[in-house]
Amino acid sequence: MWLILRMQNAATTPLKDHLLQLTDPRLKRRRRHELLDVLLIAITAMLCGAENFVHMAQFGKAKHAWLRTFLALPNGIPSHDTFRRVFLLLAPEQFSAVFLSWTQTLRQAVGAEVVALDGKTVRRSFDPAKGRSAIHLVSAWASANRLVLGQIKVDDKSNEITAVPALLRALELAGGIVTVDALNCQKAIAKEIVEADADYVLALKGNHERVHEEIKTFLDEALAETFALRPVGAKLSTAAATLAVWETVGKEHGRLETRRYYQSAELDWFADRAAWAGLRTVGMVEAVRETGAKRTVERRYYLSSLPWGVEVFARAVREHWGVENQVHWVLDVQMNEDQSRARAGHAAENLGLLRRLVLNLLRRDTRCLTGIKGKQLNASWDHAYLQSLLGFDA
Repeated sequence: MWLILRMQNAATTPLKDHLLQLTDPRLKRRRRHELLDVLLIAITAMLCGAENFVHMAQFGKAKHAWLRTFLALPNGIPSHDTFRRVFLLLAPEQFSAVFLSWTQTLRQAVGAEVVALDGKTVRRSFDPAKGRSAIHLVSAWASANRLVLGQIKVDDKSNEITAVPALLRALELAGGIVTVDALNCQKAIAKEIVEADADYVLALKGNHERVHEEIKTFLDEALAETFALRPVGAKLSTAAATLAVWETVGKEHGRLETRRYYQSAELDWFADRAAWAGLRTVGMVEAVRETGAKRTVERRYYLSSLPWGVEVFARAVREHWGVENQVHWVLDVQMNEDQSRARAGHAAENLGLLRRLVLNLLRRDTRCLTGIKGKQLNASWDHAYLQSLLGFDA
């Protein structure tokens, strides 16, 4: 397991200045191409839709004249083998530290920003011949800034539970709200978040069976009592009286979806309260989906360090899904990450980080008002637009 280095926020500097901090992993006698040239061609190619090393080399040859306007290229365009060799040798911990320092210069201060952590497997990165399973990458997504802040690879002999604390320690989280899925609902992770001066919203499921059942019983009974028919003047229990609610209704693709968010700060009954650092509230989300005559109801339960305020809890839960919709879905559907067969050395991990870097460049652009694929197409057609994505003067 490795640790991303914590970097100090600084004034915005060009991407290439951050890339210059990287150490070339190749033997000096075998360096025919500058490391910066290789990296910037790879990034530029991926901005235009390239998915692998062959595409990078083909892009370089097609754009050779244009690339020479801002790159050295002492020996022309690198071959696909050169791109492959650089990315399988490049130290991922150093690349991740540089990525993190760069994203911190792009990140704007946002009060109570939701930072969602979630993992994703690169499905075709397995190597049966060497007994390697597909790599699993955990990403941190800052919802308001629409940036992937960092990435960490889950060690082959470990799991997300040990990887997430390392990623948390690398990020600037003070004043934010960190959300994680049920797998990472762990006391140690709650403690890490609180020590980073942030709040948390932790999803509960069967991995904490007893706690899940206790929270479920408490909130279900409080909800049932709140909406039950009672004699005039009858008093609510403490649980029901402290249950706050917030509702949203949405309709798309022929489906009506109503989400009700419930929150309670009544925790005197919870025996394990002290074991969860900073725990102040518990919450529930009830999702009612109606498609024609079909109606389904799903309830999810949460532990949280957030104070009383159901609207903030509701926002944190909603924005957590941005890491799925705005990051993982785009990586798979628009950038074909799951089909990548890079597996030697550090290639899969480094290409995963490269995709997230490119996604950040595309997300922060406001000139081209289309989706990610549309921006990639526009970049492949328009040199001035492509150069603006890189932060260079056209």
